[in-house]
Amino acid sequence: MNKIKIFAFLLLLLLLESNSSSQERVIKDDLGFPFNIKAPPERIVSLAPNITEILFALGLEDKIAGVTRYCDFPKEAQTKEKIGGMVDPNLEKIKSLNPDLVVAFRGNPLGILNRLRKLHCSVFVLEQGTTIESVFETIRKVGIVTQTEIQAHVLIQSLEKQYTAILEVVKKTSHKPKVFVSLHSAGLWTCGKNSFLSDLITKAGGVNIAEQVDRKWLLYNKEELIHKNPEIIIILSSSETGFSRAKDWIKNEAHLDSITAVASDRIYYLDENIASRHGPRIIEALRNLASILHPGEFKLK
Repeated sequence: MNKIKIFAFLLLLLLLESNSSSQERVIKDDLGFPFNIKAPPERIVSLAPNITEILFALGLEDKIAGVTRYCDFPKEAQTKEKIGGMVDPNLEKIKSLNPDLVVAFRGNPLGILNRLRKLHCSVFVLEQGTTIESVFETIRKVGIVTQTEIQAHVLIQSLEKQYTAILEVVKKTSHKPKVFVSLHSAGLWTCGKNSFLSDLITKAGGVNIAEQVDRKWLLYNKEELIHKNPEIIIILSSSETGFSRAKDWIKNEAHLDSITAVASDRIYYLDENIASRHGPRIIEALRNLASILHPGEFKLK
């Protein structure tokens, strides 16, 4: 019966898509700018790694004309034309690729996006939410502007199924360890309650010791870190080498050896690219983090 309902739903979407394909629709992006949906885009430029990952997950790899130099997943993304970085994209390069859709994300300077619009580029901007669930909405919106609503629906359903399964296991755990997330850069940079990384910690069955701070990112006070005494320290890094350097810094920093996480050597690596990108792999990051916080309940796959 469930399969019949799913088939009927997909058929309805397909019929709606075919009926509206010749009609122009107007929606607003996350900055409130109107966006005209006409024919399906054939040349897409992505201005952020998470957007690139979503486009690939929706089966749009052949339509991706350009990506940033930070777009390294999946590996096929590395073969695409590079348009610069997130904050310093090359506008002439983007224009030369003749895109009919530019998908932007939080972190792309507003001035750059306005200049792209003046160059008559069709720009759609997405904001980063503060929860894991907001990733599903981001995927849904990318599906709308690329006219791959069916693929987006299927992808979201798959991710939600995995997400629910992880939450069910977390519910069975009796202890929520205190966690400090350290960004791999020097110092004690971490995430406050307005970061979706804080939600990641909560959903994985932990307590972010900086969750009371009404900010996304902050430089944490060393004395406060000692006072909060986290049981586990998570270091976000893009490589094992970077993790090792950051771990050594924490272990050798004066007075931090009194912290439970340091004294018990419960300092763990979490792939920064997976955990910090607002895309499909956030569920993998959740599973990995939950496995660290509750090794008796989870097994890494």
